[in-house]
Order: sequence, then C-alpha cells, then structure tokens
Amino acid sequence: MKFLFQPTHIATLVFFRIAFGILAFADVLGTWTYKHLYKKSFEPEHFHFKYYGFQWVHPLPEPFMSLLFIVAMVAAICIAIGKWYRSACVVFALSFSWFFFMEKVFYLNHGYLFMLVSILMFFLPADRALALDNIKRPDRRVNYVPWVSTGILAFMMGIVYFYGGIAKLNPDWLVGQPLKIWLNQKSDMFLIGLLLKQEWFAYFMSYGGLLLDLTIVFFLLWKRTRIAAFFFLIFFHCMNLILFKIGIFPYFSLVLSSLFFPPDWPLRFFNYLKEKFNWVRRLESYWQQKFSAKIPEHEALHISETGQKWITAVVVIFCLVHVTVPFRHHLFKGDVAWTEEGHRYSWRMMLRQKRGTGKFRLVFPDEDKPKIHYPSKQLSSRQYRKMITHPDMILQYAHYLRDSLQQIGKPDVEIYADIKLRLNQHKSQRYIDDKVNLAGVEWEMFRHADWILPFKREL
Repeated sequence: MKFLFQPTHIATLVFFRIAFGILAFADVLGTWTYKHLYKKSFEPEHFHFKYYGFQWVHPLPEPFMSLLFIVAMVAAICIAIGKWYRSACVVFALSFSWFFFMEKVFYLNHGYLFMLVSILMFFLPADRALALDNIKRPDRRVNYVPWVSTGILAFMMGIVYFYGGIAKLNPDWLVGQPLKIWLNQKSDMFLIGLLLKQEWFAYFMSYGGLLLDLTIVFFLLWKRTRIAAFFFLIFFHCMNLILFKIGIFPYFSLVLSSLFFPPDWPLRFFNYLKEKFNWVRRLESYWQQKFSAKIPEHEALHISETGQKWITAVVVIFCLVHVTVPFRHHLFKGDVAWTEEGHRYSWRMMLRQKRGTGKFRLVFPDEDKPKIHYPSKQLSSRQYRKMITHPDMILQYAHYLRDSLQQIGKPDVEIYADIKLRLNQHKSQRYIDDKVNLAGVEWEMFRHADWILPFKREL
C-alpha cells in the first residue's frame, strides 16, 4: 500500500477544495431559499419522514433554522478560501448532515455523496497551499501531498459511475424505461422537444448512459482516451442538467472526474492563462508580494510509518464498505425497484418512475365502521408522492397515525394500507397487503418486509 503515500502535486486538491466550497455554498443557498423559505418544507410543527436511527434529527424553529443555513454557507466560503479550514469542515459536515437527515423525502444520491465528501474533507490536507490559513503560518505550505488525498475522492466518483451502470442492467432500462416516459413529458421543450419525442432517442440515452457509466472510469484512467472521455462526460451531464432537476450534481461530478487528470493540471492551466492575460500575471504578482513565502521546491507532507498504517487500515475499510453496500439489495426478495429495500446508498440513479394512489383504513374496536384517512390531505404533495412509493415511509406514516390516536385516547386502533402502484409502464397493482395491521408491524432494516406484495411484471 506504499502507493497511497506517493508524493502528488497539491494543485488538483486545492482546485477541488475551492470548487467544493463554491458548490457547497450554492447548494445550501438553494435549499434554504427554495425548500425552506419558499416551500416551507422544514417547518418544525409539520410531520417529517425520518431515517431510521436518526429520528432525533428535527428541523429547528426560526430564526435558528435559517441561522443554521447561514452558518453552513459561511463555513462553505471558509473552506473555499482556506480560512479556519478544519473548523469550517467540521461545521459544514455537521450542518449538511443535519439538513440531509431532517427529511427522508428529499433523499438524492448526490446529496448522500456530497455528505460523504464533506466528511472526508476534514481529513484531507487541502489547506496546505493557496489558503488564507497559511499567511500567518507559511511553514505549513507544501507542494506535494500523499496520493491518497485525491485518490480517495476519485475512487468515490468511480464507484458512483460504475455502480450506477451495474444498476442499469435491468429489464426495464434495457427497453428504454423509464426514459421513454420522462423524455415524452419534456417533448414541449424549446428546440429539442421534437427530438425527445422520438423513441430511438430514449434508447440512445438508455444505452448511452449504461455504456458511459460502465466504461468511463477505465477511459479516464487511460491517458490516450482521458480527454475524449471527459468531453463525453460534459455532454452527458449537460443533457442531465437540461432535462432533469438534479441540482449541483452535474457540476460536482465533473469536478470529481477532473481528479483523474494529472495532479498538476490546474497549475499548468494557470500558467497558460498567465501567458495569455496580463491581469493573471498581475494577480499572481500581488499574491506573491502580499501572502506568499518561499518554500523548497519539492517539500512534501510527511506522514510517519505509524500514521501510514492507520490511514491504510481506514482507507481499506472505507473502500470495502462502499464496494459492498450497493449490493445489499440482493439480500432481500423481490425487485428492488418495487420493494425499495436496499435502494438508498447504492447509486441506483434515475432508474424508475412509480406512480400511485393510496389511503389508510382505520379500524377501532368500539366502532362498527372503519374510518378512511387520506394522507394527501395532510402531507405535502412531495411527501405524499414519495410516501406511497416507499414501504418504509408507508409504515412510518402508519405509526405516526397510531401514535397520534393513542395520544387522544384511542390506543387499540388497527391501520391497514390501501395502496395501488404503477412501476414505469407496467400495469397498476396493489402494493401493500391490505390484510396486515401496520400498527403492529415494526421495520426491520435487514429483513424483507413480507407485507410488501410481490411485483408482477406485466405491460
């Protein structure tokens, strides 16, 4: 494992730190202004779907909720400019993780990836160059850092691509589903609308995305194909940006993918700009006069042998976890696109469209006729759409109803779900066994929920 600690130029790590800080600021700003201030998605008095194990994470009352968003944005800026770097990484990672775990309906793979990277940032020596922290402590500046500093980030991006491709090897994706549905819904778009109507284009996007995900890492690793592969990535992510609302993911993916290039590429690009533009030369001169200090040409960050052993052990465990977790859905019966068991944290991206309707039947021992509860009247439209397509959320909402009724003196209620669902273009079918009393069922994370009815693949 000595290759993990081979000296690597710090330029690409510094570039990533700056880009990460900018994207982190933009993502938190968007979440704050749109989801919180405009959509009111994080109101403390509203019901929120929680991640199991993180039920203690709640939205804060105002003005503390907005203050937390502002603190996270300030931390993102500090990361970008390299000021109070370690503290800023801790503050941002904790804040972003809080936002992530507050509401399950907003789960996105890129949010999960961004949270993981925000935690990793604390351990990376990304502040050892071009950082304001080094003005008073120029002795901390280095030109070279261990290869693992950028290698672990490139590994995460490679996992996202490759496992995203493996997930696309399913019967629906290979016949153009669900892209046929989504592209047809976008057929009124300016200029490209006519193209999106064509059936062959859905197949082109399906198989193009499949092949890109499965092969792009290998093309990025090979010097001869790296530039061409990166241009394909730009096209791929631009199409996703145009067609789908996926936030900063296209930009973040491109930034992470740039780590496959030689580690000094940002420095070479900057030198190219210096030859072309006088203002770049003046900017460099100003920085050197005000902030820079001379350091030996090949000074590298030194890590003791004991430190290398500990880092190696942690990296191996980290990699093994992220190599194995995406396969955990094979431990459950049924199609993961239907049951959702093992879907999260597995890089299963844009693979299915599920639509349905549902209600709950409440049976009281002292009443002859059951009461019908329509969750669409209490939940937001997004919460309702997500809830009826995810069994863990269906159970969580049933327990919420049970607990609410217990608080008003109705402890023996039985709750049954009447939910029908359509996966992609298959026939609509019953999703949850309506003979199972969900009030008496507990969620088991590593065991198949037998109250989820089997999926019948019928078009």
